[in-house]
This record gives sequence, C-alpha cells and structure tokens, in this order.
Amino acid sequence: MAKVASSMSVSLDGYVTGPNDSREHPLGEGGERLHRWLWGEDHTPADAEVIGEMVGAAGAVVMGRRSYDFCEGDGGWGDGGPVGDTPCFVVTHEPPATASPVFTFVTDGVASAIAKAKAVAGDDGWVGLHGATTAQQALAAGLVDEVQVHLIPVLMGAGVRLFDDIGGKPISLERTRVVETPQATHIRFRVVRD
Repeated sequence: MAKVASSMSVSLDGYVTGPNDSREHPLGEGGERLHRWLWGEDHTPADAEVIGEMVGAAGAVVMGRRSYDFCEGDGGWGDGGPVGDTPCFVVTHEPPATASPVFTFVTDGVASAIAKAKAVAGDDGWVGLHGATTAQQALAAGLVDEVQVHLIPVLMGAGVRLFDDIGGKPISLERTRVVETPQATHIRFRVVRD
C-alpha cells in the first residue's frame, strides 16, 4: 500500500510561509525564500536528487481547500496540480463549481481523502501531503508514515507554522536521512508506531 508523506520547506523557527499569505502571495511576504532550493540559482545536484525522489514516486497528493484556492487556475498551477498531472484530492466542506480533471474534492475529511489517494497511488507510490493544516490533521489522525522537512536557514518571524496543531500528544520520529546543501538541510523521518 502507498505510504503517506509530508514533505515541506520550513524556516528554522517553524514557518512554511511568510506572513500575510494570500492568493496574490501564496507563500506570504518573503516566503519564496523557503523554496529557493527548489528552483533558485543556488540549486545543487543534491537538491535536485531530493526533488526527483519526491516527484518521481508521487502517486497522489492530498491538500486542503485553502491551498487549492491560493494556487488553482491562473493563480499558480494552471490546469495541473502541485505535481503536474498527479491526481490531487482536496479536503473541503464545499467543492467549487468547476475544476480541472486533476482535482477530486472530498467532503468527508482527511482520512477519506488519504484512503482515496492511496487507492490511486498504488503499492509503489506515495501520497504527498500539501499544506500545513492537511499535514497536521493527518499526523493527529495517525495517518502519516514519513515526515520530511527541508530546513531553510532563515528566521521568518511570522506566517503559517508547520506543526501548530498535531493532536496534543507527542509523535515519535526516527531520523532516516540527512542531506545538507547550502540552501537547505533535508531531513527525513519515519513515524514510529507505538
């Protein structure tokens, strides 16, 4: 069965966006700094390898409605999703009137969206979680197999925090890999099941 992984760029002080994120500025003010390792001029072969692993094995993506609204259409991804044509399952209370065929809207919660995404991803793929709230909900529900953080050497001071609400109990992690580059320290963890 497909594994579920959260893989996000995060500032040293725990933010995945800068302050005042919006449709016009999905990464918030200064938030693009968190993603230079993905596409910046200092992008290294090691960064490219990490990206290739993430994108190459992605069988489906689960995301929240806020992320969809910020980046859908001419606001960001065009007709595709965050990983091109990879199927995206959007957790929402109310689906939009129209959307591209890449997106499926799920109204009965993150667990249902993950189950649908796993069925599409197959045995060898993985389900990527997009957005802090989606990752928090999945972690709190015990549905995440791996957490990968791309730790960026910057202090944002404000924005959206990655691990604000994970259900009020500790989640044990086992570090399985560290890759250091000038732009990021890529750290992968396995979620330890008690």
